[in-house]
Amino acid sequence: MLASASSHLGETKFGNSYFYLKHQILYGLSLGILGFLAAYAIPYSFYRKIALPLIIVSALTLFLVFTPLGFRAGGAERWVSLGPITFQPAEFLKLAFIIYLAAWLSGDKERVESFSRGYLPFLLVAGAISILLIKQPSTSVVAILMASALIVYFVSGAKLKYIFGTIVLGVAALAVLIYVTPYRFQRVVNFLHPQADQLGAGYHLNQALIAIGSGGLTGVGYGQSTTKINFLPEPIGDSIFAVIAEETGFIGASVLILLFMALVIRTFMLARKTTDKFGKLLLVGFGSLIALQAAMNIGAISGLLPLTGTPLPFISYGGTALAVFMTMGGIIVNISRYS
Repeated sequence: MLASASSHLGETKFGNSYFYLKHQILYGLSLGILGFLAAYAIPYSFYRKIALPLIIVSALTLFLVFTPLGFRAGGAERWVSLGPITFQPAEFLKLAFIIYLAAWLSGDKERVESFSRGYLPFLLVAGAISILLIKQPSTSVVAILMASALIVYFVSGAKLKYIFGTIVLGVAALAVLIYVTPYRFQRVVNFLHPQADQLGAGYHLNQALIAIGSGGLTGVGYGQSTTKINFLPEPIGDSIFAVIAEETGFIGASVLILLFMALVIRTFMLARKTTDKFGKLLLVGFGSLIALQAAMNIGAISGLLPLTGTPLPFISYGGTALAVFMTMGGIIVNISRYS
């Protein structure tokens, strides 16, 4: 699907319709396979030992986007360039933060239930990371990562009043952030009134809905999408689901959604039977992350949620994201070996 979605864009920009596919294979898939194999081979208990330095290093790399090594693209400072290599530190942070939380919360049960030793440190760490991500800005990453973290915190045995308190704080902070930031506020307005400015602020969503609607039951055929040619913004990024729905139809889109559901449900089933708390929390965190990101992408591009620019896991163009998600997959399979 990436080959199809990127063909016109690659031909137009680089004279090579397979440019993005080759780049994804070279930098994303190859590193992802190495990450998967390494994670599969290394006992998952090892990550508990390196959880603290891993989260520190990952957080520090976020600062690099605000240095001369960082660069802007699409109006956001989310990338770091080291010579020919570019990557998104926020993607590594997803993996590191879940590992850190799982390691921290799998320890003393009394600490998890304590306000001063459990809840307050959780809020401080989550808040600090959220601030760094929002400055990029990466609001969707904050929402996905913090929601996943809250699920892990809940499964670890946290008190319900802490969970509800965090939800209230999170919703309030998000509401204020949307209100004081014009472009975020405009996205909510576009979501509520998608037909109000079809050629302006609502263009992206309306083109995505046209693409999805054009697919019908069985789709227009592989490679035959017309909206990906000069109409649909970001066809290889957060809009790739619209291209999939147009070319494979309702049936193809449903199969993709079912595949995501099967992966997430299988991960949660494995978590349920895993006796080791660290492994259980890792599985819950990874499963939640994949589920929430897929749901946010599909929901946004289908008009069920405001547009956020969230890529579709495993499928959208982006080498860093693909490598990170495949590494998560390797850890999941490794936990399965010991369960």
